[in-house]
Amino acid sequence: MNKKDVANIRKQFKVGNDLLKITEIFNVYVMKESSDIYHQQSQPFEMLDEDQQELFLSNFKKVLTGQMDEKLFELKFKSESENNSQFILHRGLLSNDVEDWKAEMLLIVEKMLNDKQYEHDLVVTFIRAEFLKPMKRRSEESEESERDTVYSHSFILCSINKTQEPKKELQFDYVEKEFKYNVKVDPVINLNAPLAGFLFPSITDNAADVNHVLYSSGKVNEPDPEFIEEVLNAEETMTAQDDKIVFEEIVKHVTGDQLNTSTLANVYEEINRVIEENEEEETPKLDRRDVERVLQMSGLEQVNSEKIEEAYQRVIDDEKYEIKASSVLPKYKSKSIKISTKVANISISPEDLRYVKQVNFNGKLCIMIEVEEDTVIEGFTMIPEAFGSR
Repeated sequence: MNKKDVANIRKQFKVGNDLLKITEIFNVYVMKESSDIYHQQSQPFEMLDEDQQELFLSNFKKVLTGQMDEKLFELKFKSESENNSQFILHRGLLSNDVEDWKAEMLLIVEKMLNDKQYEHDLVVTFIRAEFLKPMKRRSEESEESERDTVYSHSFILCSINKTQEPKKELQFDYVEKEFKYNVKVDPVINLNAPLAGFLFPSITDNAADVNHVLYSSGKVNEPDPEFIEEVLNAEETMTAQDDKIVFEEIVKHVTGDQLNTSTLANVYEEINRVIEENEEEETPKLDRRDVERVLQMSGLEQVNSEKIEEAYQRVIDDEKYEIKASSVLPKYKSKSIKISTKVANISISPEDLRYVKQVNFNGKLCIMIEVEEDTVIEGFTMIPEAFGSR
């Protein structure tokens, strides 16, 4: 799945949307002390009142919110796992009986509770739903409505949320004219910040892929490896941050840890070219040869295949590893690069990095920025000074 596929589903979670039919909602309450299921409740989603529906729909949207490879991860199932979650979820998806579906979802919850102690009581929510996506008209002359023909996608979505203690409040009773301490004992389910969740199956370009699941992490660049392996039975994943670190370490091993801004700007320009040339590809990736070519095209003449191969072995021990280009490149046309100094913080885009240089001026390190017009500070136009003059 890419961000467009995720966005297409996320925007459907709104009350009264006839393109999204949520059949059942199944809530499971888990106690933190014993890691036991304290209560479970299933009912048709349409039986909830509108306010409850809005709360849950907002929660489901949050599960599907975030950048790919940072908070959302498309994971491949491990085929050799026993009691594989892929088969459990697939059976639940195809089941025509609500009790059978609930039984399959409880198997997922049991996996969550295996040798696991949680810090809070949890509520694990499952929904089974169908998303209809209208096909575009083939021609202007066609009388067929765009809703006459649709893509249909059945899916299961899981959201995991913690509970929190109710607020202690002091109230004033107007009738009795006295202050009262209001004590509430019922825990509050925090639907505003899901701890994790997943969508099965993965849906890419209007096609369901039962071999993949979309996993949502509670925190950016912090997927839970235990949940991925033990609960979802999926393969480990690399975050965008991991990819960036791998690329940086490979470059440092080949060139040393020092680069001038012109060379770094060239590196970013070459990676951006790779992305633009492969726009139709879902996730442009850089293999070992691509990294070698990018560095050579950036003006690093000392780069060769032997150095790149050695760097791959040293950094990641996998010469076939492919780095996602988008993970390496800061947002190209926005001021995504931050330069922090003791005197000032500077934000600049990768495409403008070539106009920034570090120079030695009168024995001191300085940052020089090339500009095309006079600089104005607090309403005053700066007087140009000859470089090197005091």
